Amino acid sequence: MGVERDDFSGLRERFLARLDVVGNVTVVARELGVNRNTAFGWARKAGRRSERRPRRHPRRDEYERLRAAGVARRVAARQVGVNERTAKDWDWGVKKTRSSRIYPDGRRVDYAAGTVTMCGVTMPPVGLTALEKQLHPRFLTLAEREKIRDLRAAGQSLRAIGRALGRPASTVKREIDANSGTEGYRPYAAHRAAAARRPRPKERKLLRAGRLRRFVRDGLRRRWSPEQVCHALRKEHPDDESMRVSVETIYQALYFQARGGLKREVQAAVRSGRTRRKPRRDPQRRTPRFTDPMVMISDRPADVEDRAVPGHWEGDLIIGAGGRSAIATLVERSTRYTMLVHLPGGVHDAETVRDGLVTTVQTLPAHLRGSLTWDQGSEMARHQQFSMATGMPVYFCDPASPWQRGSNENTNGLLRQYFPKGTDLSVHSPEDLEHVAQELNGRPRKTLGWDTPAERLRDLLTT
Repeated sequence: MGVERDDFSGLRERFLARLDVVGNVTVVARELGVNRNTAFGWARKAGRRSERRPRRHPRRDEYERLRAAGVARRVAARQVGVNERTAKDWDWGVKKTRSSRIYPDGRRVDYAAGTVTMCGVTMPPVGLTALEKQLHPRFLTLAEREKIRDLRAAGQSLRAIGRALGRPASTVKREIDANSGTEGYRPYAAHRAAAARRPRPKERKLLRAGRLRRFVRDGLRRRWSPEQVCHALRKEHPDDESMRVSVETIYQALYFQARGGLKREVQAAVRSGRTRRKPRRDPQRRTPRFTDPMVMISDRPADVEDRAVPGHWEGDLIIGAGGRSAIATLVERSTRYTMLVHLPGGVHDAETVRDGLVTTVQTLPAHLRGSLTWDQGSEMARHQQFSMATGMPVYFCDPASPWQRGSNENTNGLLRQYFPKGTDLSVHSPEDLEHVAQELNGRPRKTLGWDTPAERLRDLLTT
C-alpha cells in the first residue's frame, strides 16, 4: 500500500510539473493516463488553473502552406475543404467564438447581441444585416468604402477616388478624416461606425410639459382630430416655431400611451375608439345598407355637384341600438355646417322624419333652402310632402353609393364619437343635439382652409 501511495504521489508531482510547461489540464492528463476529474482535483488543490488551448483546424496548416506557395484563397479553401469565409478569417487573423468575431484591430462583433465593441466602448445594437443596406444614395455603401481603401492603397488622389465613385472629393476627404485611426482607413470599421451614428434618439416632443402639450391636450379634449390640432397651431401661432407638431407625432403619442396602459384615455381621444392602428380598407368592400330603388341623383343640377352655390344639403339617419332609435343629420355641402334633427322617442318612420326635417329646415333663410340629397332609405317615403312644405327638392343616391353623400357620411362618422353605435339615441334631448352640433360646427376643417363651418355660414348670412 505504501508503494502504491508513493507511486500515486509521484504521478501527481509529475502531473504538476508537466502542467507548468503545457498549461492545459486535459492535455497533461491524457499524456500521463490520469483520470480527467482526478487531474482537475490535483490542479485545484495546488492552486493551478487550466489554460484553454485555442482550437486549430486540422487542415489549417495545409491551407497556410498552400497560401504561402501563392495559391489563391478560393482554390486553397476548396482543396482543404473549408468555406471561403473561414479561409478569409484565417488570412485576416480573425478569432471566432460561438456568436462573435474578434478582429486584429481589437474590434469585437457580437452577432447574438447585435453589438460592436471597439476600444472598450460598446456601440448601440445595430442590425448586422442592415449594415449592407443602402438607406439613401447620398450615404456611402460598404462597397464604396472598400473601393476608397483600395484606391488609397494604390496611391490615387482624393479627386481621382471621387471620380471613380461618382462623388465629390470633399465627401471622400470627410470620410477618410472621420474614420481613420492609427492603422489607417479601415472600411469595415468605418461602415459599422457610420451605422452606429445613424440613430438620433430624441425625447418625444409631447412628453415635455409646456404650451405645446397643453394646446394638443386641449384640442383632443374638444374632440379635434390630430390634423385639426396641427393646423390650428399654425393658424394661431404663425410666427412661433416652438408651437409646431406633426400629425404623425400626435398619433404616435396617442398609440404609445395606449401601449403604456392608458387604453381608456386614448379611446376617448381617438374618434375611431381604437387603441391600435388599423390598415385602410378598400371602399369597394363595404357592405351596402340599403338597396330599395328610388329617384336617381342624375337629375340633380350641376351647380349642386360643384358646391359653388350654398344651400344644398345632404341628409341621413344615424341608427341606435337594435334599430329602435335614430337621429336625423343634415350637412350643408359648401360650408359643412351640420344640423341635428331630434326625433321624439327615437321613432324614425316616414311621417316622423318628414315632420322633423320640415321643422328644422324652416328655421333656415330662403336662400339656404336649395335641395336635399338622401339615400334610398324608406324613412323618406314622404319626400314629396317634405318638398311641398319647404320648397326643397329631394334627390336620392344610387344604390350602394354612399360617396354620393360624402359630406354627410363623413359627418356621421364624427357624430359616432358622441353617439356610439349600439347605444339608445332616444335619451338625447333637443338641447343635447344642439350642443353637439355647435361643437362640431366649431371645429376647423381642412377642406375649408382650416376655417370652421360656423364661420363660413356666418359669412353667408352677413353678405
